[in-house]
Amino acid sequence: MSERRQAVIDLGSNSFRLVVFTWSGEGRGAWWKRTDEIHEAVRIGEGLDASGELGAEPMERALQMLELYAHFCRATGITDVRAVATSAIRDASNRDAFLEAARSRTWLEIEVLAREQEARYGYLAAVNSTTLADGVALDIGGGSLQLSRVRSRTATDMKSWRLGAVRMTERFLDGKKTQPKQVKALRAHVEKKVLSRAEWLQGAGAHGGRLVAIGGAVRNLAGAAQADTGLRDIGIQGACISRKQLTALIEQMVEMPAADRGAITGVKPGRADVILAAAVVIDTVLDLGGFDALEATEAGLREGVFLETLLAGTDPPLFDDVRRASVLNLAAQYHPEFAHTEHVAELALEMWDALGAAGRHPCDQTERELLWAAAMLHDIGTAVDYDDHHKHSRYLILSAGLPGFSPREVALIAQLARYHRKGTPSVGDYAPLMVKGDDELLQRGSALLRLTEQLERARDQAVHEARLTIANGYADLRLSGDEDVTLARWMAERETDIFERAFGIGLRLVRT
Repeated sequence: MSERRQAVIDLGSNSFRLVVFTWSGEGRGAWWKRTDEIHEAVRIGEGLDASGELGAEPMERALQMLELYAHFCRATGITDVRAVATSAIRDASNRDAFLEAARSRTWLEIEVLAREQEARYGYLAAVNSTTLADGVALDIGGGSLQLSRVRSRTATDMKSWRLGAVRMTERFLDGKKTQPKQVKALRAHVEKKVLSRAEWLQGAGAHGGRLVAIGGAVRNLAGAAQADTGLRDIGIQGACISRKQLTALIEQMVEMPAADRGAITGVKPGRADVILAAAVVIDTVLDLGGFDALEATEAGLREGVFLETLLAGTDPPLFDDVRRASVLNLAAQYHPEFAHTEHVAELALEMWDALGAAGRHPCDQTERELLWAAAMLHDIGTAVDYDDHHKHSRYLILSAGLPGFSPREVALIAQLARYHRKGTPSVGDYAPLMVKGDDELLQRGSALLRLTEQLERARDQAVHEARLTIANGYADLRLSGDEDVTLARWMAERETDIFERAFGIGLRLVRT
């Protein structure tokens, strides 16, 4: 099936962003990804809060960027274009004049999103890129804040307020030096506005409710929090920012001139002057909801808009299982030989289950899911080159990311793929991400992947069953299939040492 492309143009109050999404196929072979992006801090909402209209200079900056976007789409042959405008353009008294100017200078038709529509796209982005089932989805931009109450992955209430980073900076934090009383006034304003229309936010963090946040400010804050811990940077997808970390960042930024905040690792210069206001608004929401932390996602409103196209026909347009969809999407992009990877996964899980039943590991279902993910992705590195493809697989997993998984889980999946061929399994540079027991998890998973890769070395699915039984201090492995499994047995005998180190028991290949 030929590839399709859609350009989504997000005309935000602070930033304009054109993102190209490419997708192809159906079923397990279907995939989608971002393939291009043009981003600029246009700041069209500059001065809007005071005057109520778009200023001449911000409008001209915006129109020039739209001309660039229109040229790009023509030059690249993209005809499926959705341009959506949010808070600043929606609220401006002269928005019709801007829209008319955009039509006359480009061929783009701009859709001005209602508040509820903007909140809905943010909700779709959050729930389709994380495992959020119950809690709140937050989307903060330059002009507005959206909160969506989520129950069983469904948005039950969606609200929008004019509490964006640009607006709040201009109203409360404008000036070279921020005073504590300004921050206090901003907090009081946000609290009053939010609680007047979303009483359900209070206590939303109790009983396991989570807060997932999207937006450029969120990504910047997550990057700053991640850098502050000294963790190796593998992206902010799924990263958590604790209240303690956010409080520390706010305190640090209050002491700095606005222009200097771009020197904080993770904070982009184009957001330096408005990032403090965003952080204070988010922290106030955390406080009102009783949340200990927020989870960041790379996805944004543009993903919500695109997924409405990709998942057309479902209501609401949600992936059934975000983690599974994420793994299959990445696998389909790089390695479509599903017969092999699915068989490796099937054999590995069969043995993992047997060893768990025999008490050789804790039977944690998350470990089982990570093993499945690594089995499905272990060979994607062959898209780069066969030599060292285990290392290429690790790189692709870490670089592409896996929405729905935490940074720790992504690192474990990547390391499992790295050691499916050779080497001594180790968490290496990712040790700061790990928790107690992860070294042993990596040892077990690597041993099973290496063993099942050998059982499926001929890529012929000859081994139908790999039955493990524990007796007399050994794990006896019996292979069965319709064809001769001599090669599989011979190859598997090479991996007895790593199996014994991982599970503390010898492995014997038993002839039936």
